[in-house]
Amino acid sequence: MTITERAGNETEALRDCLARWPSGVAVVTTMDRDGARRGFTATAFSSLSSSPPLVLVCLDRSADCSPAFDAAEAMAVHLLRDDQEQLAMRFATKGADKYAGLPSTPGLARVPLLDGVLARLECELVNRFDGGDHVILIGRVRRSEVFAGQPLIYCGRAFRSLPPAESPA
Repeated sequence: MTITERAGNETEALRDCLARWPSGVAVVTTMDRDGARRGFTATAFSSLSSSPPLVLVCLDRSADCSPAFDAAEAMAVHLLRDDQEQLAMRFATKGADKYAGLPSTPGLARVPLLDGVLARLECELVNRFDGGDHVILIGRVRRSEVFAGQPLIYCGRAFRSLPPAESPA
């Protein structure tokens, strides 16, 4: 069924189509002007360039933390492990105190860094672009770290895990 064949709701038809594309799950954090920790869950994250090292992430303009990212000078992108579905849901929930009981340490520009993730990128925010109902944040990677684990995947409107990797023979 094409978008035009679906009676009346083009947005939902597009969402149905895109739900079939698997993506990793990330939590993106920053600090607002008042020193409050802010963040959101993202599945729209990508490497943009290796020279210079750039990444992009898309943020819904209606997100509670959107004003903080509009003014931020830095962000941290935390790639989640397959056992971190609750962390993803915490940062995806509007109005929630996302950091309640959650330890973090200050990183680049005091941006909160979360422990226990699959990988972490600390980025200087270098540009923002209009993306319709989203803003596209471009970050220059200043530091990156990799830790053990398997990635959390989002596909078909559900969290999933990759099958265990086979040991080399």
